[in-house]
Amino acid sequence: MPGKQSKDQVVYTNEARCRDCCRCVRVCPVKAIRMENGQAYVEPDRCINCGTCIRECPQGAKTYRNDLELARQLVASGDPVAASIAPSFSAVFTSWQQKRIPSVLRMMGFTYVAETAIGAYYTAKATEQYVKDHPEKSHICTACPAVVSYIEKYRHDCVDALTPIVSPMIAHGRRIKKKLGKKTKVIFIGPCVAKKDEAQWPQVAGAIDCVLTFAELRAWMELENVSLEGCEESPFDEVPAGAARYFPLTGGCLRTADMATDVLDENTVCISGYEELDQSLQRIESGGQNLVIEPLFCPQGCINGPAIANKDNLYERRHGVIEYADKPMAEVDESDVPPDTSISYAVQHTAAETRITEDEIKKVLERTGKAEKENQLNCGACGYPSCYAQAVAVLQGMAEPETCLPYMRRLAEQRTDRIIDTSPNGIVILDKKLRILNMNPAFRKMFKCSEATCGKLVSVLMDPEFFEKLIDRDDTSPVTEFVDHKNYNLICHQIAYALPEENQYVGIFVDITNTQANQQKLSKLRQLTIMQAGELLEHQTKMAQQIAELLGQSAAKGEDLVEKLMALAREESTGLTKEDRNWLKDIYTST
Repeated sequence: MPGKQSKDQVVYTNEARCRDCCRCVRVCPVKAIRMENGQAYVEPDRCINCGTCIRECPQGAKTYRNDLELARQLVASGDPVAASIAPSFSAVFTSWQQKRIPSVLRMMGFTYVAETAIGAYYTAKATEQYVKDHPEKSHICTACPAVVSYIEKYRHDCVDALTPIVSPMIAHGRRIKKKLGKKTKVIFIGPCVAKKDEAQWPQVAGAIDCVLTFAELRAWMELENVSLEGCEESPFDEVPAGAARYFPLTGGCLRTADMATDVLDENTVCISGYEELDQSLQRIESGGQNLVIEPLFCPQGCINGPAIANKDNLYERRHGVIEYADKPMAEVDESDVPPDTSISYAVQHTAAETRITEDEIKKVLERTGKAEKENQLNCGACGYPSCYAQAVAVLQGMAEPETCLPYMRRLAEQRTDRIIDTSPNGIVILDKKLRILNMNPAFRKMFKCSEATCGKLVSVLMDPEFFEKLIDRDDTSPVTEFVDHKNYNLICHQIAYALPEENQYVGIFVDITNTQANQQKLSKLRQLTIMQAGELLEHQTKMAQQIAELLGQSAAKGEDLVEKLMALAREESTGLTKEDRNWLKDIYTST
């Protein structure tokens, strides 16, 4: 699962700090970083715990397992606890601090304090003897666990060249337990992250109980409120012999083993850093014989370990080691029984060896637009040395196509192009002389032109005055206008703006012809409605007047008729009968 750290995993990702920069992928010598959803996770099966990603991550997102609580538990357990401090401590602490380190460690509960260089002496001597006993083959010294892991996992042809000798840490741990008893717990303190993994190797089980870095030691001192200034000077419980204190530097092992030769000796080389290691192993793989290689994975050796916890100049650290190493050493006790320095190394298979076909790789390359060789830029932005290597990583589940910056840029451009091409608004791009550079389909349709118009002045299509307003203008705000292009029966809302860095101008044309026509129709409808309403009102007024006139005439005639009826009703000489006169009176009364 993403971000899940197993109990034994040493190097892992702090997800909260990982920001999708791919730097760890670029610097990881074995490509043990898996990208998922924009975050970089360490694959423990592939990792050699060299700590390169820890040293190089700009966000501090790569870190290592903190074993400080385990160390405190060991000290509190009641069993005797011994401290084995790496000889590179002289690169971390100044001269006066070096003399107080033993007191500091004792104040923190250690019952035995000694330098790991004691074990380095026995490792060097065992290596010297093994090389002498096997002159027919090449040899790779094995003091650096990151080198051993790298060869076991990735350079199988070189495994047989690994000298079957333990590192100084394991040799010292075995010696302490042999000397002080198996109940004694041993805590190693140094600059190396790979040592945390080495202590877990099955073939060295029990030699070391806990590994702390110098950074963890400082954190422990702060937690216990122990300071170097508050401690007195005191010696270590045991002093190393020979030149073992030079072990943190390139060539330290061969010097301790009295095998140091001329620096130009082509068969004996002391190297540091992945690049030098890779090329020296190629020499062995190509059939080089009788080579003796002393490799340290970190550039310039252990004084540049990922947990060195010292910001001094690299060569200041080197000076500190040399200055300390030049101090008197112990005489070799010939009667001393050396610790067991034997170990066996074997090929380790990883998921990186999964077989992938060329057809599968080709499909990934096609998917990211790199099917053709000329499209394979091999820029390394994804963290892989080539597009082909990245395609393999995608198939192995270690990388995502989206980590390819040219691919993502091409996708972004395609999306932008599609948006422009499908826009219902006309879009045209002009150069500083107002020549047409590009146009979208909507613009071509609006102005009845074709791609052949590209390269011509925009004036062949329209009045350029609108765009000329952008020339020699300090204000970068857009220009907007409503323009009636009568030649095209087109009314547009036009927006134009400058791209100063590109010396280009962009024009956007929104077709509002139908909107304008509808507004004109609506205006005419309103005028007609007002006119018709006026006519109706006038008609109704006339009708009312006519009706009133008619009603007046009718009323006058009725009044005249009534008068005549009344007269008839009053006159008895009319010849009407009495019944007729009464009838007329009834009509008059009702009227």
